[in-house]
Amino acid sequence: MIKTGIYGGTFNPIHFGHIRLAKLLLEKAQLDEVWFMVTPQNPFKVNQELVWDRYRYEMVEGALRRYKRLIASDFEFGLPKPSFTWNTLEALSKKYPDREFTVLIGGDNWEKIRLWHRHEDILANYHVVVYPREGSSFDMNSLPPSVQVVDTPLIPISSTKVRQRLAQGKSVTRMVPKAAISFIESHGLYGITPK
Repeated sequence: MIKTGIYGGTFNPIHFGHIRLAKLLLEKAQLDEVWFMVTPQNPFKVNQELVWDRYRYEMVEGALRRYKRLIASDFEFGLPKPSFTWNTLEALSKKYPDREFTVLIGGDNWEKIRLWHRHEDILANYHVVVYPREGSSFDMNSLPPSVQVVDTPLIPISSTKVRQRLAQGKSVTRMVPKAAISFIESHGLYGITPK
């Protein structure tokens, strides 16, 4: 079985924090690959303003081109909205029976896991790896057997900060991969003038 981590997000836009975290999770969770699952709509962020799905996927795909074990995925684009993790996992498991899927989530999402659609089924059928997020805390002693907590550093980059800097005309070269910056500039995304 190919051990595959599912790292879901809007990636609006992708940044070096996402990539650094995924590389750490590859090793700490002993995964063969991490799939960046670009979600068309997070059920908890229904009113969030997003750049078009395909653009976000293309930014992720370009940014990950040089990382062999980090893969951009648009799998959820073909599923009903909003993107429920259970539905995605079930569809993935049917399509890729040779893979063992692990859900990768931040501590902030773990705190809300009881609100997730069919969360008991996720925990009963899939491995879940939780990484720290700023401001999140939970009882390590009350975790189900399918859940593993990994110790990764808090990475002080967020897509919100990237969008703010772009809107202010500030550089994001230390925050965002070159391929994604080129795409943002050529398409005039996040309030910047196209080049």
